[in-house]
Amino acid sequence: MKFPQGCDCDHDRNRAARRRPPALRAVLPLLLLLLLPRAAAAPLPAADSSGEAELEEVAGRRAALPDCVRLARLLHARATQLQEEMCEKFTVCENSMEMLVQNNLNLPKVTEEDGCLLTGFNEDKCLMKISSGLYTFQTYLKFVQETFTSEKQNIESLCYTTEHLAHTVKQMVINPNEVIIPDSATQESLRAKLKSDKIWIEKITTHLILRDFTSFMEKTVRAVRYLKNTRSFSV
Repeated sequence: MKFPQGCDCDHDRNRAARRRPPALRAVLPLLLLLLLPRAAAAPLPAADSSGEAELEEVAGRRAALPDCVRLARLLHARATQLQEEMCEKFTVCENSMEMLVQNNLNLPKVTEEDGCLLTGFNEDKCLMKISSGLYTFQTYLKFVQETFTSEKQNIESLCYTTEHLAHTVKQMVINPNEVIIPDSATQESLRAKLKSDKIWIEKITTHLILRDFTSFMEKTVRAVRYLKNTRSFSV
């Protein structure tokens, strides 16, 4: 009869099936060794690099603070000195009668709303105001360079240092693209408004620019020095 042969075949197949699990058990650890390292290691670099990038960004912004304090103090001192030179050489001083002339220059000023005062201090808002203000002052200072010719080199150095500080502070702003930098058309329009056919008016304008720039730098020194001392940057 053929029936028993069929049973023998089933029996052989069952024995073969029982032999397979040990072979699979031998291969399984190798498969796990190949698969597990990639699955376990994949998320780690992204998390670590993200945290390190944030730390490096904060450290970079803080590292620029001592340089900002030094440059701000230098600009304040030079502007004060140039004011004194204006008073001595042209008798255009703070208490002169000519100062009664209406001031429509719209020079940058640091106010309470800018977040630079110790009460209600807002570091990013303040830094944005400082950088934007310094970039705006560039056009005014170039006018001073053209009118205060006896101090042309000193004012040229003042312009260069102002631009350098503006750029340095801009890099510390969370969104640097939000810093306002006057375009060439705006600068040309402002230069045209500052010009006058009367020399004494240009001298007064020069004095007012230096006076307000000195005041702006005084508040800038206080703000960046406060940041340097507190290191209160948000991540």
